[in-house]
Amino acid sequence: MIKKGIILAGGTGSRMSPITKAVNKQLLPIYDKPLIYYPLSVLLLANIKDVLIIVNQGQLYQFKKILGDGSRFGIKISYAEQQKPSGLPDAFIIGEEFIGKENVALILGDNFFYGQNFTKSLRECTKLKNGAKVFLHLVSNPSAYGVAKVNNNNKIVKIVEKPKTKISNLAVTGLYFFDNSVVKLSKKLKPSDRNEIEIVDLLNIYKKKNKLKGEFLGRGGVWLDTGSIKDFYDTSAFVSTVENRQGLKIACLEEIAFKKKWINRKNIKEAIVFYGKCEYSNYLAKFISKSNFK
Repeated sequence: MIKKGIILAGGTGSRMSPITKAVNKQLLPIYDKPLIYYPLSVLLLANIKDVLIIVNQGQLYQFKKILGDGSRFGIKISYAEQQKPSGLPDAFIIGEEFIGKENVALILGDNFFYGQNFTKSLRECTKLKNGAKVFLHLVSNPSAYGVAKVNNNNKIVKIVEKPKTKISNLAVTGLYFFDNSVVKLSKKLKPSDRNEIEIVDLLNIYKKKNKLKGEFLGRGGVWLDTGSIKDFYDTSAFVSTVENRQGLKIACLEEIAFKKKWINRKNIKEAIVFYGKCEYSNYLAKFISKSNFK
């Protein structure tokens, strides 16, 4: 079972400048919660309780102020600084000590996932013993993404970054599951023309070994990349619409942890004090008043 997860929350957020000159993008609000809550909720839904968050140099305090050591959610959160953006596989090099001899999940801090069967798929992925799995999602404009072609066994037979000629409509999302060899393999990667080590190169190593499989988010699932101003606010609008229609919150970390019995009513009440008078606190109060959990 995969018990450890990394959230890569560094980067310059240049496409959202000048906003991101002062604040890390992952701390900006997607509707009523910081963006970082959403990828963290994905790891919680996958029953991953040991999390490393990688942030830009000098930004540790901001993340610790909102998330702490994770004990509020019944989990453990560690932090590491990335000196400069060096490519996604750099997360495994920075996190080598954290990973140890375990397999590991990686989710990008600016990716948003939502779907009815998503949790079930996550738990299947955490059963990974060897090789790698990536989440794939249908898109209408594959030329804007890294794209994968799969065979009948869901094995990935081809990956192309922003293909000029269509090979499929399956985009590679920012959610990955790797065996422990990912650290050693990441160290062997050579920088690309962008002077970064590339996730596609890492995935291709697994593909050549016939150890790369795809997990499908499904037609009813949602994957959004909040990398641009438009995408960021489109995601916020989506969350607002769903939450206000259903009366349920997406990525309420305390609710997830409470349902898993990682925390109790006392912890929820402490969270309400921590957040203060706000709609999020009101939601938590209503949740525990209706809950049958002790």
